[in-house]
Amino acid sequence: MTIRVLLADDQALLRSAFRVLVDSEPDMEVVGEASDGAEAVRLAREARADVVLMDIRMPGTDGLAATRLISTDPGLAQVRVVMLTTFEVDEYVVQSLRAGASGFLGKGAEPDELLNAIRIAAGGEALLSPAATKGLIAKFLAQGDGADEERDPRRAERLNALTGREREVLVQVAGGHSNDEIAERLEVSPLTVKTHVNRAMAKLGARDRAQLVVIAYESGLVRPRVE
Repeated sequence: MTIRVLLADDQALLRSAFRVLVDSEPDMEVVGEASDGAEAVRLAREARADVVLMDIRMPGTDGLAATRLISTDPGLAQVRVVMLTTFEVDEYVVQSLRAGASGFLGKGAEPDELLNAIRIAAGGEALLSPAATKGLIAKFLAQGDGADEERDPRRAERLNALTGREREVLVQVAGGHSNDEIAERLEVSPLTVKTHVNRAMAKLGARDRAQLVVIAYESGLVRPRVE
């Protein structure tokens, strides 16, 4: 099955480079290019894209607004957005995940990392690299001193629907660990971990793994700490 990729970036040179890279893969094809967020939303629908590589900063409708429009449109439920940032600790990273992005990647990432991100997003998972996860945690640190146990009371209450094991898995997900790593830590199978992750997403109304991380910190289940 070919992954249909939409490129959204206001720099034509970058779009051209991404196109060459993506089109070189046998399981991917670029189905459109957008220079702003409004065009990205329109093309996501018209081109039946599976994954949108979305730049955060674009003129007019920026990537953040475009991602929110895509993630809240029932007709685009199959579309996954991977945010492209100049730095993985970009000030809009947290907002982009809240808006519905499936993850984010620094523009300085290696070609293989970018291609892997597309495949992960297309498979319904979320891309949170170790560096990106640390950046996300740093943003929560910057937003407060972590003293408030419940940053979002409504989300904290929703955690009551989780089983003890689902909470354990959520804590591990928030730490940036993969299913295989979590399975090893909790001494269960990767399939069992995946089941717990999926159930947690369903109970918490999370679109994907990336939003689980946000919920874990906003609810106070996990507190960021400086290593």
